[in-house]
Amino acid sequence: MTPETADRPQMDVEDFDELVRRAPREIRNRLEFLGGRLCIRHGPLDVDEFEELAAVAPETVRLEYINGKVEVKAMPDGNHTSIFMWLLRQCMQHRPDLDLAPERGVKAEAYRKGRARTDGFLAPVDHFKGDREWSDPDGSLMAVEITSRDRDTNQRDRIDKPIGYAEAEIPVYLLIDRDNHTLTVFSEPKDGRYQQISPHPWGATVELPAPVNITLDTEKLKDYAD
Repeated sequence: MTPETADRPQMDVEDFDELVRRAPREIRNRLEFLGGRLCIRHGPLDVDEFEELAAVAPETVRLEYINGKVEVKAMPDGNHTSIFMWLLRQCMQHRPDLDLAPERGVKAEAYRKGRARTDGFLAPVDHFKGDREWSDPDGSLMAVEITSRDRDTNQRDRIDKPIGYAEAEIPVYLLIDRDNHTLTVFSEPKDGRYQQISPHPWGATVELPAPVNITLDTEKLKDYAD
C-alpha cells in the first residue's frame, strides 16, 4: 500500500453528509467522520442496525459489516472493472451453468453475523433469484475479491475476508491482488480457516479446485497492471 493510498479517505465528506441525512434517526447521531473514516459513536452497531443503515446508503457508499464493525468499500475503478469482466468471461466460457454475480452481498463469518459485499459471487444459475440485499452462502461455489486502491485493502481482503468466507464455508475464495500482481486461491474451509492457500503470479495458469473446476489463463491480467 502506497503512502498516497494510506492517506486516502474512505469516502467523500459529501457522501458522509448524505449518509447521515438518510440514516434512521436512532443511528444518525452516532455517525462521525474522523480522519477520513466513518466512525460509530457509543459502541458498535449490531447486525440489524447495520442492515438498516446499509439499506438507505447512497449508491456511492458501499457498506460492509466485518468483525462487528462498519466498513466502507472503495468504489471500483476502470482496471478493477476490467479485471472482473475478464474473470466473468472465463467463467461463462468454462461453466455456463454458473452465474458470477457482481457486487453481491453475502452473509459471512460465524453464525452469518457478517455482511460482505463480494466483488464476485459464483453460484448455480438463478441461485440468487428472490434474494434481497444479503444472500446466504449455502450452495455457493466461490467468493471473489479484487483489491482496490484504498487504505483498508490489506486488512479487509487479505486478512478478514479469508476468515469470514471460511467461517461461512464458502468452498473457494479467489483474491486477485493488484498490489503484488498475484492470484491467491483459498480452498478447503475447515474450522473457520482455509486449509489450502495457493498464490500464483499474473500470467500463470491457475486451477480453481472443486467445486469450481475452472482453469484460468491469467496472461491478460498483465494488461491491467497499475
